[in-house]
Amino acid sequence: MRKRRPNYFAGFGSLVWLLVVGLPLYVMLIATFQSRPDYAANGPLAFPGNFTLDNYIKDLNSGFAQYFLNTVVVTVCVVGIVVLLVPPLAYTIVRSRGRVTSTVFRLFLLGLAIPSQAVIVPMFFVISEAGLYDNLIGVILPTAAFAMPVCALILTGVMRDITPDLYEAMTMDGASPRRIFFRLVLPLSRSGISTIVVFSALQAWNGFLFPLVLTQSAETKVITLGLYDFQTEHGVDTPGLLAAVVLSMLPVLIVYLFARRALVQGLMGVGGK
Repeated sequence: MRKRRPNYFAGFGSLVWLLVVGLPLYVMLIATFQSRPDYAANGPLAFPGNFTLDNYIKDLNSGFAQYFLNTVVVTVCVVGIVVLLVPPLAYTIVRSRGRVTSTVFRLFLLGLAIPSQAVIVPMFFVISEAGLYDNLIGVILPTAAFAMPVCALILTGVMRDITPDLYEAMTMDGASPRRIFFRLVLPLSRSGISTIVVFSALQAWNGFLFPLVLTQSAETKVITLGLYDFQTEHGVDTPGLLAAVVLSMLPVLIVYLFARRALVQGLMGVGGK
């Protein structure tokens, strides 16, 4: 058998890509274990001589834990709303052949073309009139609303891949639409549901515009706004800021590591029948 020649060009490209991805991570992680004077004296690439966890301890004691908890509340509620509303909506769209449902679905997908920046001013007045300003509910509702169009598109693509024979078999057995939904559609749509859970969780966790405009007090701050606390008129506490960034990205990284396979499978269903 002929031996394959080693692909030096691909190996060199992989090494370059590893440096592009790994160097920022190295700079970020190393800085979190240095004091502010050491970081300023040694520079961002220097390996710390004295490791310290003071940056993480200071972040947790300075109100960042409250920001973390608020972000968890917003994320869990947004995911709950999406999971509760999107699967029945997608099931109705897939199974219904009426023009009304098709038209409503097209109108619903207009949310993909409307950026949140374009509606933030009327959204502010609506939330204020509803008495939800500076309240986490006022952040949860619009965040879930803007996540639902993409989630509906993903889940309808997954549900369309379920063969009509399975629907017909359960119908002939006397199953009601409700039983078909719970016993057939949901189990076969687990990859799509996992995808919309991850997507909506990322949207909520990384949300910035709605919390910035619709909240004001420190009690309702989320992580993305809490990062501003490390910037003052005299400078930026870079090690403390990067430690807060590491703390904020750990939950997202853990969720992605466990759900990455389902996420890829669910996104493949968007281009289905």
